[in-house]
Amino acid sequence: MSVDGEYSVSFNPFSDKHFCKKFAKKYKTHWIVTQKALKIELSRPDVILSRSMGDIIAEKGNIQICKIEFRVAGTKESRKASGNRCIIVVDRALKAVQIVLVYHKNDLPKSGGETTNWKNLVKENFDDLSELL
Repeated sequence: MSVDGEYSVSFNPFSDKHFCKKFAKKYKTHWIVTQKALKIELSRPDVILSRSMGDIIAEKGNIQICKIEFRVAGTKESRKASGNRCIIVVDRALKAVQIVLVYHKNDLPKSGGETTNWKNLVKENFDDLSELL
């Protein structure tokens, strides 16, 4: 049960199967701590967005797609300098946040820009979100 005003947060299986495995292998227990911290931070998406830790990329009705910067626990880099990002879907009606993609900007193909590449990944793997992007 969540505290009033908090959203439930979950990692989509797609995010777990892809780049999260790379983070887990590289950062080991620090990644586990980071995942827990992300869930806590993202349970209040308005706070994250108001503090310029992320951007709303698309919005339709109660649904928002946002890009959030994060740092891995135990590293000395800032959120911005780390190059680590996650793409989340905020459902305001259900008070739920789904983490659909977690990546480091160097994990994406070198051709095209970062935004184009992650949008293509989302469009290819999430039919229900492709119309928003």
